[in-house]
Amino acid sequence: MNTFGKNLTLTTFGESHGPAMGGVIDGFPPGYKIDFDRLYEEVAKRRPGQSPLVTARKEDDRPEFLSGISPDGITLGTPIGFIVRNSDHHSSDYDEMARAFRPNHADYTYIARYGIRDYRGGGRQSARETVNWVVAGALCLQWLQTKGIQIEAVLSQVGPITAGDIFDSLMTSPEKPFSLEVNPDLRLAMDEFVKETKKAGDSVGGKVSCLISGLPAGLGEPVADKLHARLAAAMMSINAAKGFEYGLGFRAPYAKGSETLDNFLPTSAPGETPKTSSNFSGGIQGGISNGMPVFFSVAFKPTPTLMMPVKTVDTEGREMTLNPAGRHDPCVAVRAVPVVKAMAALVVADFLV
Repeated sequence: MNTFGKNLTLTTFGESHGPAMGGVIDGFPPGYKIDFDRLYEEVAKRRPGQSPLVTARKEDDRPEFLSGISPDGITLGTPIGFIVRNSDHHSSDYDEMARAFRPNHADYTYIARYGIRDYRGGGRQSARETVNWVVAGALCLQWLQTKGIQIEAVLSQVGPITAGDIFDSLMTSPEKPFSLEVNPDLRLAMDEFVKETKKAGDSVGGKVSCLISGLPAGLGEPVADKLHARLAAAMMSINAAKGFEYGLGFRAPYAKGSETLDNFLPTSAPGETPKTSSNFSGGIQGGISNGMPVFFSVAFKPTPTLMMPVKTVDTEGREMTLNPAGRHDPCVAVRAVPVVKAMAALVVADFLV
């Protein structure tokens, strides 16, 4: 499947080294004025070639909208079609990979599934696909902000350099002001760790944390379409994602019920959404939002393409050594931050529409 969503859908197309990536957004509300400068700024956050921490591939990543938006930038309620042109692909870098199954990639599984694959830059399995999601997510983010919903995401861990349990204070004291930020010195340490890893021809994993605030109570379904299940499905669709947790998450096995009850507080007016004294539930109970902030984290594996010789087998099953080639992110999680944010926006907008 190449389509996300049920009420607001995104269908995407394109390969990493093809002429363009692109998508069609259906179900986007009509009559909304798009701020294109803000949209281009949001999309640029995942653009390659911006720093030594990411792939050297340089793409403009400026979406071209083909339909669904009036000449003065107002959504029409009809399908919004767009493309993002590819201009800096070096397909010859992948000649050797045409006959190899790269470890921890989808080369073999694509052959097993389809009997054919586009080896140039990974084709459709490439993280280049995520530019489509960020374009659609940027549109959704603007619309959600008109409803008082804000979505933030931040790189919270690279290898052993971590911001710790970044949502601790939000779980235990949700009434206090909270901003999803990482200490500048810590971020600098993360950057240096990625640079050193890249120099060694290696790669490293990381974690992205996301906060959704202003979400109304009542979003989600109690069984098949739980809010956290839809968020998890969206996050685990991102290339290299290996783990998802929300609320108390993987600390739940160590906790006691008496220590993690989110007790409801009295309201000041009839019909007001009640708040809770803590937020170990992560803003979701029974699969449905309860009006408290929703927060989660996504773990990303190290980039499996290394700048060093790697033992593997060819498409005939014979042992071979794959030599380093191409341009790759030494830490996928660095550019995954705007992707996580965009996918969260797509999920929330789909429920609201």
